[in-house]
Amino acid sequence: MIWDERYSESHYIYGTSPNDFLKEHLSELPKGKVLCLADGEGRNSVFLAENGFEVTAVDSSSVGLEKGKKLAQERGVVINHIHADLAEYDLGLDQWDAIVSIFCHVPPPIRGPLHQHIVKALKKGGVLLLEAYTPEQLKFGTGGPPDPALTMSATLLKQELTGLTIKHLEELERDVVEGTHHTGRGAVVQCIACKD
Repeated sequence: MIWDERYSESHYIYGTSPNDFLKEHLSELPKGKVLCLADGEGRNSVFLAENGFEVTAVDSSSVGLEKGKKLAQERGVVINHIHADLAEYDLGLDQWDAIVSIFCHVPPPIRGPLHQHIVKALKKGGVLLLEAYTPEQLKFGTGGPPDPALTMSATLLKQELTGLTIKHLEELERDVVEGTHHTGRGAVVQCIACKD
């Protein structure tokens, strides 16, 4: 599996600090149960746990999850780690106070249904916080998927997150400095949406 291979490097390829967008908007997430999608080596789930959230982290890479467990242990926090493919993982109904999706790039046939599952899985008042690369990212080559079909845009998110009220939605260029595999100028879409 490609992600097991990537995560098998001894260092944390995306670093151990949380994503900037998540860090800046932490106060917008209701305290409680939070689900981190495609959490990889655990930097975002550990940050959330350190800030008093009850965190479940899901990822398809067992190697990434092992690194996440190690990081959680080092930082003295408890996280529920789940090894699962997002194409098959059941997010549940009215389960989560918040769902965090940071650079969770999956093929369109998986992404559309996943985004609809997110809508159903959030509790009333629950919040989705998402950052992803846009197709523009391919010209920067500073990380992210090589295939534009795996990226996202504001227009696409509006279509796929029907059922949520979008509070913040912006496409922008920013410096993404996250470990060795995301470093440099990046073209991203950022979204915060709420289930009323």
